[in-house]
Amino acid sequence: MSFQDVSPFLGNTWVGFENYIEVLTNERFHQAVRNTIVLGAGQSFGAVIIGFLLALLLEGPSRTLWFVRTAVFLPVVTASAVVGEIWRIIYYPAADGFLNKVIGLFGMDPIRYLEDTSVALYAVMTVGIWSSAPYYMVIFLAGLAGVDRSLYEAAAIDGARMRHRIISVTIPALRPAIMIVSILAAVRALRIFTDVWVLTGGGPAGSTQVWMTQIYTQGFERNNLGVASAASILLLIASVLLTFVAIYFTRNKEAK
Repeated sequence: MSFQDVSPFLGNTWVGFENYIEVLTNERFHQAVRNTIVLGAGQSFGAVIIGFLLALLLEGPSRTLWFVRTAVFLPVVTASAVVGEIWRIIYYPAADGFLNKVIGLFGMDPIRYLEDTSVALYAVMTVGIWSSAPYYMVIFLAGLAGVDRSLYEAAAIDGARMRHRIISVTIPALRPAIMIVSILAAVRALRIFTDVWVLTGGGPAGSTQVWMTQIYTQGFERNNLGVASAASILLLIASVLLTFVAIYFTRNKEAK
């Protein structure tokens, strides 16, 4: 389909690489790529860091920690559409909106989180971090369970502080988990769709339009199925390349 002008029920016409040229030269796709990179990089970095910190805080066999870990993990098992609607309520732009009430306590003016072109992308990023961090936390917890405790004891005897133990013991021991999380975060960054679609639909003025929402718009709203197919193939290629890059750099660090 990516090499054809698709006309349902009327027959398709072979157009070669025209659909790919349309994708690569279309300014809306360029904007979607920029937004995808910013949103994906910020969301991935924030979710991985917060997931790692949560794993450090919630590691242990205590029953209380088990309950807290379960509670923290809830955003992952909650439907993305439900998460989006909850955050739409939190982001309600009026002065009596939940988040605006909170910032009002500090003397700040109400913010139109999902309607301001300079804020909307970061508002969506926050939701993505909130819903993804617990997923990475579980992977890091599994990695922490395999760390040799004697290494911590030896580091403590040598007088190493907490941050030194994390840098010199914990992070090197978590390299396999870090590799897995890096690959997952990189691929998921390119496939961001539901959060954006539920919260903003790609608006305002295309400020949150990402690659996946642009594909959906072209294919199912404008009926440009050939262009949407070409964009999907390019997304597949980018995902595969990004996966190999993540594996390459992670293995190089592990070798060092």
